[in-house]
Amino acid sequence: MKRPPVYELPLFPLNTVLFPGMPLPLHIFEERYKRLVNDCTRDHKPFGVVLIKTGVEVGMPAEPYPIGTTTLITGVERLPEGRFNIETVGQDRFRILELRDHTPYLSALVEDFPITNPDTTATRAAAAQLRPWVSRYMSLLARAAETPFDAARLPSEPLALAYLAAIVLQTPPLAKQSLLDLPSATELLQAEHKLYRSELALLDTLLTQLPGEWDTSFSPN
Repeated sequence: MKRPPVYELPLFPLNTVLFPGMPLPLHIFEERYKRLVNDCTRDHKPFGVVLIKTGVEVGMPAEPYPIGTTTLITGVERLPEGRFNIETVGQDRFRILELRDHTPYLSALVEDFPITNPDTTATRAAAAQLRPWVSRYMSLLARAAETPFDAARLPSEPLALAYLAAIVLQTPPLAKQSLLDLPSATELLQAEHKLYRSELALLDTLLTQLPGEWDTSFSPN
C-alpha cells in the first residue's frame, strides 16, 4: 500500500547508521521498545532507525539526526520478561519533519527521502570506479577473517553496490551518516570512492606490519 506524503513513524535511536538492504538484529529489553515492537508487529508496519545526535541508547531520551532508514521486522524470538530478539532489514530512507513524544517511545512525522539518479550514465561510471576498491577492501577483510570472498558476487546495479559499500565500510557512524544524507546515487558513489581510497591506504599500511605475506600492490583509478 502506498504511503501518504507525510506519515507518522515510530523511531528507534541507535549508535548505528542503517542503510537500505542492511540486516539489523536487535535485542529488545526496555519497556518503551517492547511496546514499539508489539505495536509494529500487530500493525505489520516498519519503524525508523536513526543515529543518535545527542543522548544515549538506553534509559534516557535521545535526539536523532534527521535522516534515517525504515526497517521491517522479519523475525521475532520472544524471551522471558517480555523481552525480544528481533531480525530486521533496512527498507527506505526518510527525513524527519517533526518529532513527537505522545507514546512511550519516540516517533516523528516524516516524509520519504528516496535517492535520486539511481541508474544514469554518471552513476554507472561512478560505480565502475568504486567497484575495484570495494572488491579489494572486502578481499583484505575476508583474508584477515579467514573467510571466502568472491568478487563476482558484488552487485551489478549501481545503487545496490553503493549501499553494500556503505554497509561494509569500517568507518565511524558520523562518516556513515554523511553518506546516508547524500541526495543522489552519483554523489554517494563518489563520496564512497574517496573514503575507500583513504581507508584502503590505512588498511594496507596496517597489513604490512602484520606477520605473513600480504599483497598490498593495488592502483586502480
